[in-house]
Amino acid sequence: MERAVARLASERPVVIFSKSSCCMCHTIKTLFSDFGVNPAVHELDEMPRGREIEQALARLGSNPTVPTIFIGGERVGGANEIMTLHLNRSLIPMLKRAGALWV
Repeated sequence: MERAVARLASERPVVIFSKSSCCMCHTIKTLFSDFGVNPAVHELDEMPRGREIEQALARLGSNPTVPTIFIGGERVGGANEIMTLHLNRSLIPMLKRAGALWV
């Protein structure tokens, strides 16, 4: 299943593994949307193998498992890591390097 996660994580410059009922997931999706980023979003609670993908994310080190954000195919982490990058003014340059932003 880790191979499936890697495949999904590399389909766009930004990929978010989420659950539709998760408020922090919604916050992170809104942040990226406000930047003009169009991430691939995988709602694990709406996917047939979502539970298995969530377990694979945990094995990869995601705790909590959602949201888990990949930028440029690399796991960046969850909401705390994204907000820290944003507050440190590192997130936008990272998104530009990954090809998620052009401005």
